[in-house]
Amino acid sequence: MNYHPEIIAMTSNATFGNGQESEKSQPGQYNPVDSPPFRLSSYEVATQLNSNTQRGLSHEESQRRLSIHGANEIVDDGGRRWPRILLSQLQSSLVLLLIGAAVVSIALGEVTDSIAVLAIIVLNTALGFWQDYSAEKSLAELKKLNVPEVTVLRDGKSQVISSTQLVPGDLVSLKAGFFVPADCRVVESANLKVDESALTGESIAVEKSPAIPAIVRDGELPLGDRSNMAYSGTIVVQGHGRALVTETGIGTELGKVADSLRSVKAEPTPLQTKLSKLSRTLAVFAIIVVGLVFVAGMVSGQPVRLMLMTSLSMAVAIVPEGLPAVATVALAIGARKMFRRQALIRQLPAVETLGSVSVICSDKTGTLTQNRMTATLLDVANYRFDVDLHRQLNKDLRTLLLGAALCNDAELQQDDCLVESESCKSFTAIGEPTECALVEVAAKLGIHQSDVRDRMPRVDEVPFSSERKRMTTIHDVSGLMLPVFDPQAPFVAFCKGAVEHLLEISTHVHIEGNRVDLTEEHIARIRKRRDEMASEGNRVLAVALRTIQQALNPDQVEQDMTFVGLIGLKDPPRREAKEAVSKCKSAGIRPIMITGDHPLTALNIAEQLGIAGSDEQVVTGAELSAMSAETLSQKVNHVSVFARVAPSDKLNIVKALEGHGEVVAMTGDGVNDAPALKQAHVGVAMGITGTDVSKEAANVVLLDDNFSTIVAAVEQGRTVYDNIRKFVKYAMSGNIGEVFVMIIGVLFGMPLPLLPLQILWVNLVTDGLPGLALAAEPSENGTMQRRPLPPEEPIFNRRMLSDLIWIGVLICIASLGTGFLVSDPVARTDHWRTIVFTVLTLTQMANVFACRSERPILNSGRIFTNGWLWAAVASTFLLQLAVIWWPPMQAIFHTASLTPVDFAWCLLASLLVLGLIESFKLRHPLDGATE
Repeated sequence: MNYHPEIIAMTSNATFGNGQESEKSQPGQYNPVDSPPFRLSSYEVATQLNSNTQRGLSHEESQRRLSIHGANEIVDDGGRRWPRILLSQLQSSLVLLLIGAAVVSIALGEVTDSIAVLAIIVLNTALGFWQDYSAEKSLAELKKLNVPEVTVLRDGKSQVISSTQLVPGDLVSLKAGFFVPADCRVVESANLKVDESALTGESIAVEKSPAIPAIVRDGELPLGDRSNMAYSGTIVVQGHGRALVTETGIGTELGKVADSLRSVKAEPTPLQTKLSKLSRTLAVFAIIVVGLVFVAGMVSGQPVRLMLMTSLSMAVAIVPEGLPAVATVALAIGARKMFRRQALIRQLPAVETLGSVSVICSDKTGTLTQNRMTATLLDVANYRFDVDLHRQLNKDLRTLLLGAALCNDAELQQDDCLVESESCKSFTAIGEPTECALVEVAAKLGIHQSDVRDRMPRVDEVPFSSERKRMTTIHDVSGLMLPVFDPQAPFVAFCKGAVEHLLEISTHVHIEGNRVDLTEEHIARIRKRRDEMASEGNRVLAVALRTIQQALNPDQVEQDMTFVGLIGLKDPPRREAKEAVSKCKSAGIRPIMITGDHPLTALNIAEQLGIAGSDEQVVTGAELSAMSAETLSQKVNHVSVFARVAPSDKLNIVKALEGHGEVVAMTGDGVNDAPALKQAHVGVAMGITGTDVSKEAANVVLLDDNFSTIVAAVEQGRTVYDNIRKFVKYAMSGNIGEVFVMIIGVLFGMPLPLLPLQILWVNLVTDGLPGLALAAEPSENGTMQRRPLPPEEPIFNRRMLSDLIWIGVLICIASLGTGFLVSDPVARTDHWRTIVFTVLTLTQMANVFACRSERPILNSGRIFTNGWLWAAVASTFLLQLAVIWWPPMQAIFHTASLTPVDFAWCLLASLLVLGLIESFKLRHPLDGATE
């Protein structure tokens, strides 16, 4: 940077270490830093690391240290490696029950039965393992895409390497726009600023320099105040510098947070809880039925071995062994559909949990909005200028835009616009979003950055700091006639920042090109306009200036300034976000906005999207800090907007909501969001802006950072749960029908209606392919027009239980009734049994169509929406024909050939069952929600 001689006394932007180099030590003498590096000089840190502040490490030494410390990455603890994923698939109570049944079958010599059950267990395990393992691989690939490269000095030469190859002692370059690749001690800096919000929650970038903070020489400092340290996972937003790596991988501050999360045990999902309860219920029911059937058979004089095998077959028949497989397939299908909608599912049960969500806590920036700041309003001395109307600029507005373009570190790419020219049609800025918006609006209205920078070169600056909340740049304007005061002055300083902080240093106000004393009336008007602009959804910045005649110290520059005007910037809502919020509300889901923005800005965006009304209360982070847990618990029931909230406050909000029985989905992207993501029923991390730690803590990763993607995932989650319930209803109604057939047949002294292998066959072919095909059912109309089911509601609710019983009775009557109508159970036992066997199979094929919807299938428009189901039913139908008429199958299943008339009676009985079920739906329609 060129410094003008008139202000050479000003402090330079570039500050350096003491210039000393550590002595070259032997590789074996390397020792880690044994004192907090922020308390040591850069020379002391380099000495302890056996490194060099000018040349870095040698290639050989870096490789040696890499073998000692390992890659610079947060390594998984192995909890999700393939053996554990495989083991998790076998921990379901239903699967364990089936394994037990298979073992008993083998002990009794029924190898065929045991093979059938074990085959379904293997299928379920394979599907679950494949999906979970694929999700982990997908996340690993996502991580690889996010691994940054870094410029490092080795043997005195710059090299670009993967950040995973860094070791303690490496000398790295830090540049604006790049991640800090490891924990580092700054040794050189030039206007270096780092955004540490992902680690500390502080949204303001922190200025970095090599100096040891004076207030900390004899004490300790929190991370956010260690101005000579740069930490892994943070982002350089301005300037450049060099730094020595002090910690890598799990030893970094980022790694410590990630490591602490491993001790947090996730709660079981609603689906896992419900399936566990269902398995226990079915186990008790199976034992009761087994006892009843066995005792009834013994009383009627049936052989002991036959009744033992029949009872065992009934026990297996009662349990819908296809349920784990169907649940897994439904979840896998849902996960694939969600991935196509840009939602990566990290844990499969999270698919169903999304369907139970009753509250979505979402960040604003980038999720509900476009994360692209746009300047919409300019305000100078009683004059409001709407940028979109393109009216003629006056002198005050030109001065305001000139300050916006010059007091700025963003870069405008196009250079086809000139000062005083008409509006530019197309341009793109690179840099911090707010600064990009400022240079873009200036160019749009004729003040092009590259041209004015050439005419008014920057000679010095006072960088932004979180204490001052402002930035000042000083420019050489000698020889130029500009609309600023004292045209004879060789320099002008432009300052931009928060309104109150510029009012603190202003003594005058710019009105129609004149410098007027700043009065209380002017201040009141400025504050009023700021609040009005904020209430319209704008983030408001101010611009001030001062002409300079002679050299001044930086502290002297920001005094006696002239307040020029205000600039309102908006981050527009995503176009699809309003529709997504509306869909949430119609689905009984409450959206809550949690943001770090100004309360009025947050409320305005919430209003536009339909999250809150204009008269609703906004709770700020400061108010949250002062609240008791009881007060917060009351507030979360009716507050929909939380503003100026730190990431650490999110955890308390989640806990308060969960305390009211809500199923909470929480979005986040920073390291400090991780505890809240872990606490929520569904943690949703941002795939674009999210840190690795937040993605590790989340169940779902949004690849597009879009709120509407969350809502689409919720809809798919509801569909998954609906399909699982459809299968349960279908399988259990058929199984209850089988139980009734067997008990009634035995109690009334008939021959056994079904042989053990026939029972297993019905269970296998009906719960198999048709059951799995139900998992592919598309969403029903009205899926997002009903309230979410309470997490504690069991899969068997009152409506389903009544349906299971009467449909089971209907299947029993159709099976036994057709058997008695067509054949003689005593004289033609095999023929009669084949009739009962066939009707039982075909009625379940009819029942599977009825179970596709709680509404009449003809009125739902769903007849041909699931080709997999038609294929499954056709396959089962052909298999049943083979059992009836193919001699090898007849020998295995002890069936007799049926005449075409006999088979027609069987078909008619199954169609009659379907007709009765559909007519019942017409007479007893569901009232909106699934009951």
